[in-house]
Amino acid sequence: MGSGKVTSSEPSDWQGKHVTVAGLGVSGIPAAKVLHARGAHVTVVNDGDDARAREQAAELEALGIAVRLGDGATLPEGTELVVTAPGWKPDKPLFAAAREAGLEIWGDVELAWRLRGPDAAPWLAITGTNGKTTTTQMLASILKAAGLRTAAVGNIGVSLLDAVLGDEQYDVLAVELSSYQLHWAPSLRAHSAAVLNLAPDHLDWHGSMEAYAADKGRIYEGNRVACVYNVSDKATEDLVREADVEEGCRAVGFTLGTPGPSQLGVVEGILVDRAFVEDRHKNAQELAEISDVNPPAPHNIANALAAAALARAFGVPARAVRDGLRDFTPDAHRIAHVADVDAVAYVDDSKATNTHAAEASLAAYESIVWIAGGLAKGATFDELVAKSAKRLRGVVLIGQDRALIREALARHAPEVPVVDLDRTDTGAMLAAVQEASRLAVAGDTVLLAPACASMDMFANYNKRGDAFAEAVRELGS
Repeated sequence: MGSGKVTSSEPSDWQGKHVTVAGLGVSGIPAAKVLHARGAHVTVVNDGDDARAREQAAELEALGIAVRLGDGATLPEGTELVVTAPGWKPDKPLFAAAREAGLEIWGDVELAWRLRGPDAAPWLAITGTNGKTTTTQMLASILKAAGLRTAAVGNIGVSLLDAVLGDEQYDVLAVELSSYQLHWAPSLRAHSAAVLNLAPDHLDWHGSMEAYAADKGRIYEGNRVACVYNVSDKATEDLVREADVEEGCRAVGFTLGTPGPSQLGVVEGILVDRAFVEDRHKNAQELAEISDVNPPAPHNIANALAAAALARAFGVPARAVRDGLRDFTPDAHRIAHVADVDAVAYVDDSKATNTHAAEASLAAYESIVWIAGGLAKGATFDELVAKSAKRLRGVVLIGQDRALIREALARHAPEVPVVDLDRTDTGAMLAAVQEASRLAVAGDTVLLAPACASMDMFANYNKRGDAFAEAVRELGS
């Protein structure tokens, strides 16, 4: 099942090599330690010089690793390679200096790829604007149901360096990759990969939608078995067409409609495979029922089909797809049903931090009182409101950039009642839920799908979702 051995492309000797690691934190510190342990002369540079950074620096310096705080712009003398945290923007002066000196710049994913051993587990890789984490976890659940040793790794919790260099032996890895990570991973070559969808996001980092899409598309480079794309998102198929893959690698689409040959899709409530079957022009393999997907919202069924396609590309039997989907429980704050109060459903999708995610969330319900707003991150809301207007019974707006959504509602849904909450204190979410309950009638869904980031009012989207759930519980009591 799956692929055979891969060879490591690690430089044969790190001993004495001068490596600059850009950034402390979840990827920089492990990278510095790994390289130091291999005999490299490591210097960590970091923009910040706060108490946390000094604490991290002291830990590394105790091991004999040099750390330079408060100056992430200057390239240390003698540097032969730069390894960067994924979030560092490509236009930083440090990278300009490295390019000027003809040096390679690797991210933590590239480092992990180069350090894997000769018997390393192949990678099934996933990216996209939305749904990456859920799809990666679904894939890992399916692979486990097939009896394979696996883990969900990458931009998702377990660091790739730990997965590649740890004692645990894996048959295959389910790897979530962000556009940042892919930008800095030039030699990554996955067994098979999927781009779930493409919508404007992180454009301040990438510089343009074209650059963002190109970095996402890197995930297909060198694929051996399947490039999985979204039939309803032509941009993902275009990336497959542009990719340089190994001979025999196939384009495999997923669709919420009836699948054509070389696609996975849905027929009368059944998830079916017409890609990895004998005579795919005539035959289809049943994989699971829609009711096996939790929650069975349209965008989550798409996630399940993408995960199934990657698993099937690795040779997993149909039964394991069904069992893996049944075993899967989504993370909190992703279309999570909190409670029913007076025949109104209250749903927490605080993870919908951009318009593309909010659109998918709104499409899952027929009659909605929508709680939205926060930090817009440069987004516009006209398309989202126009597409969702017919589903909206009412809207409650919170957060710093709520006026942008209010103006879009005035243009595209002028008849929908709007409550504009001009407050950012800790009680604002309770007030929002109470206002939403007044707008809702039996059979409606009160949906927190903010289409914005949370940091204007909350530490993160988790805290925002927790505040919503707590407010719903208070309402119910």
